[in-house]
Amino acid sequence: MTRSIVFLSDFGVRNEWVGVCHAVIDKFAPGCPIVDLSHGVPPMDVSAGALLLVDSLPFIRHDAITLAVVDPSVGRDRDIAIEAEDGRLFVGPDNGLLSPAWRAAGGVKSAVSITSASVLLEPVAPSFHARDVLAPAAAHLAHGTPLADLGHAIEPESLAEVQLAEPLVEPGKITCEVQDLNRFGNIQLNVRSSQLAAAGLDRAERFLVETPTGGSAVASAVATYADLASGEWGLMVDPRGWLMVICGNPVNAAQSLGVAGGEVVWLSADRG
Repeated sequence: MTRSIVFLSDFGVRNEWVGVCHAVIDKFAPGCPIVDLSHGVPPMDVSAGALLLVDSLPFIRHDAITLAVVDPSVGRDRDIAIEAEDGRLFVGPDNGLLSPAWRAAGGVKSAVSITSASVLLEPVAPSFHARDVLAPAAAHLAHGTPLADLGHAIEPESLAEVQLAEPLVEPGKITCEVQDLNRFGNIQLNVRSSQLAAAGLDRAERFLVETPTGGSAVASAVATYADLASGEWGLMVDPRGWLMVICGNPVNAAQSLGVAGGEVVWLSADRG
C-alpha cells in the first residue's frame, strides 16, 4: 500500500514548483496521497520551517513520509532521508530543517544521502533538487522502497541541526522574539504557557508588550479573537501552543507595534 506524503516548503504557489513536485511524486508513486502542509514558509527561513514542521508533527500520520524543502543553499547541502527512532521517515536538505522533528521523534535511527541513480530524476538541475532528488526519494519511500536503497548511509552525528531560539525568563519579565507573523498581522512569540508561569505572569490579567522601536500595547489575557472589540489588544495561546499578541479587527498588530520576524519583544505585567 502506498503511504501518504506530507509536503512542506517555502515555494509559495505563484509558480509551478509545488505542482511539478506533485507531478514527479505521481510519476514514481501513482495514486500517492499528498498533504500540502504549507508552502508559505518565509523564503529561505530554515528555522521557521523547522518550527512549523515540529509543531505539526503530532497531527501527521505516523506512517506518512514527511517531505520538507526550505533550502537556501540548494546544490551545496546533502539531500537526506532519515528514519527516526519512532519509525517516522523524513526527506529534505541537510541544513537542520528536519532536526527538531527528528528529535521530537526520538532521534535518528538511520540516515542516508540520496544519491542512488535509480532514485534520481536525471538530469538533476543544480537549482531544483526538490523536483529531481527529494520528491522522487519521498515517492520511492511511499511506494515501499527501503531507506537503504536511496543512497549510502551517513552517520547521524554528521547531520546539521538547528536550535530554536528560547526566551529569557526572569521574575516578572520575559524577553522573547517574534517567531512568526501570520497574514492577519498577529504576532507569534517564542513563549509557551509554562514559561509564562515560570516568570510568575500566569495569573496576570493585563500585560505590557514593548518593542525596541518604542512600540507598546497593554494586552488583556484572552482565550480567543472574539474576546476583543475592534482596537483592543489581547494575549492568547494560539493553536500551536505559543503566545500570540493580537488586536481586535481590523487592526494589524504587527504593523501597529512596528515589529518584524526575529525582533525582540518584552512581556511584563501591566502595573497601570
